[in-house]
Amino acid sequence: MGKVYVFDHPLIQHKTALIRQTETTTKDFRRLVKEIAMLMGYEATRDLPLKDVEIETPICKATVKMLGGEDIAIVPILRAGLGLVDGFLELVPNAKVGHVGLYRDPETHKPVEYYCKLPADIDKRKIFVVDPMLATGGSAIAAIDFVKQRGGKDIIFMCMIAAPEGIEALQKAHPDIDIYIAAKDERLNENAYIVPGLGDAGDRIFGTK
Repeated sequence: MGKVYVFDHPLIQHKTALIRQTETTTKDFRRLVKEIAMLMGYEATRDLPLKDVEIETPICKATVKMLGGEDIAIVPILRAGLGLVDGFLELVPNAKVGHVGLYRDPETHKPVEYYCKLPADIDKRKIFVVDPMLATGGSAIAAIDFVKQRGGKDIIFMCMIAAPEGIEALQKAHPDIDIYIAAKDERLNENAYIVPGLGDAGDRIFGTK
């Protein structure tokens, strides 16, 4: 079973509290999401492998540690997941970015793919599927399904706020996936919004509320 990591870093907790506030403007919300993504990305990449590399400093030759060639792909779930991409890319500017677009069928209530574009070598990359919220888990499950169907294997799901119901559903559907979250909230309400949550992340990132 994949692990669930709830980040306890004070800066992540502080900035997550700020984005919950109703009075936080679109400009500030967008900036804070980028900063949270950067901090979470820093923590989530802690286990990337290193290799010994010989370099030359202004003083002498030296053997140092550098990334061991582990290539990364960031795959946001459209549209709200886009808000997490830039912060992550600040840390790993060479990462490739894929996109998965989903909508919910009004009759079946199941996620339907309308767009999926991934790096051609997705099977060789450590993949971070990102979305600000994990509510029912339906979108995350479907997005990871689509990534796996296209050859993705080494996958992490990363979000800012998650409901227990979404975590359970995602673990059941994809027991091999580790889940990284900034805050685990209480529950879903009758409209499948996370409580206390922060409202609609996409609307708040793009100013369409």
